[in-house]
Amino acid sequence: MRILLVNPNTTASMTEKAAIAARAVAASGTEIIAATSRMGPVSIEGHYDGAIALPGLLAELSDRRAEGYDAAIIACFDDTGLEAARSFCDVPVLGLCESAVATAGFLAQRFTVVTTLERSRVLIDNLVRRYGMGDRAKVRASDIPVLELENEASGAIGKLRAEIERALAEDGAEAIVLGCAGMTDLARELQAHYGVPVVDGVAAAVKQAEALVSLGLSTSKRGSYASPLPKPYLGAMSQFAPAG
Repeated sequence: MRILLVNPNTTASMTEKAAIAARAVAASGTEIIAATSRMGPVSIEGHYDGAIALPGLLAELSDRRAEGYDAAIIACFDDTGLEAARSFCDVPVLGLCESAVATAGFLAQRFTVVTTLERSRVLIDNLVRRYGMGDRAKVRASDIPVLELENEASGAIGKLRAEIERALAEDGAEAIVLGCAGMTDLARELQAHYGVPVVDGVAAAVKQAEALVSLGLSTSKRGSYASPLPKPYLGAMSQFAPAG
């Protein structure tokens, strides 16, 4: 089984971090193919970054078709371009937020998603509600710019820990979801420290992708995720025109 892990931002070190986490949980017969977008923002923090990142994400999904993959994972907790990717691809496509909150729902009645900036908190809160977990989950921002997670001297880990502690004390959280792909390497350490399940979206998405492929299931092409209709696209977007 081949799973394509696409980082929709252009920071290769974040891709590698996510790939390490994915390979750590993948089954022995699963190959993780890591790809970094070649155009767009260096980090995705809010709606504007996400919109600008979408062409680079779709280009990676398209360019990797020749080598083949059985499922794809979008390695951003904003689930950047998830619906467009599901329409574009003929294989299952998973997002980190949807995968993580579904997994947390198996483990706890109440849980808290701890993410980076306030602008991301609002976006993720909307996603959590859309995925049917609004009554069971709270979303908190730890005031960490995404790229500070790459800098050990930034104090980002201390801020993350402090917000987790507030979630446990104030929210009645029974589990924690790490709301950024850049936090993926911290899950096991934080779980051991706090004694509650800590869910990383990368790991959750890998195991769910494996399950879907093993079950022979893929995204429905009837209705909302039907392949896009062939039509001309103009200007810089011409390369993305559906061929039919």
